[in-house]
Amino acid sequence: MVANLIDEDPEQAYAYSKVALRLASRVAAVREAAGFAAYANQKYAEALAEFRAAKRMTGSVELWPVMADCERGLGRPERAMAMAGEPEVQKLDKAGQVEMRLVAAGARRDMGQIEAAIVTLQSPELASSSVQPWTARLRYAYADALLAAGREGEAREWFAKALEADKDGATDASDRLAELDGVEFVDAIDEREADTEPEADADDDDDDDDESDEESDVDSDEEPGDVEGDKSE
Repeated sequence: MVANLIDEDPEQAYAYSKVALRLASRVAAVREAAGFAAYANQKYAEALAEFRAAKRMTGSVELWPVMADCERGLGRPERAMAMAGEPEVQKLDKAGQVEMRLVAAGARRDMGQIEAAIVTLQSPELASSSVQPWTARLRYAYADALLAAGREGEAREWFAKALEADKDGATDASDRLAELDGVEFVDAIDEREADTEPEADADDDDDDDDESDEESDVDSDEEPGDVEGDKSE
């Protein structure tokens, strides 16, 4: 239930995770799910505690990158950087190592080391032409770092490469590209409303004209009476 809700309703997922913890706190999968639910709600201290518990129970290093990112969330990028240099990283699979690289680059940026972040992201995975599940996010992070460093031309190139690899829409690379190209998107609904406004005004004008005509008719009806009244006097 937690996994099904975590993207659509993270608060509800978190509530379910607390119930699951009360019922099965000694199950590693439950602790891991609770960690992700807390992480999705930016409760980084709680998430880190749950991830550590799951790691102790399983002995797996799979959660190492997200644990490091929790340190970033807690305002401790130095600890995240230290974790990036630990032996656990070498035990991660390729996806985990790329994720750790992304976290390390983010920690560098947190510390104001933008050029170091760029260098951190430069890797064989970034240079590879093959598209993997992590490719779009890696290219996007690199483009964003380049843009932060003022290297707009290179950033545009890498946002385009990220978009090519982003088949599932995991990033907003298309929006970033449009922004760099000076393209503005206009909401079609707003356009339709704008088109209908003049017609509404025209209708109002017609109503005003009708009211004026009615007033004229009333005036014209009253004037003969007034004249006759004067004659009788």
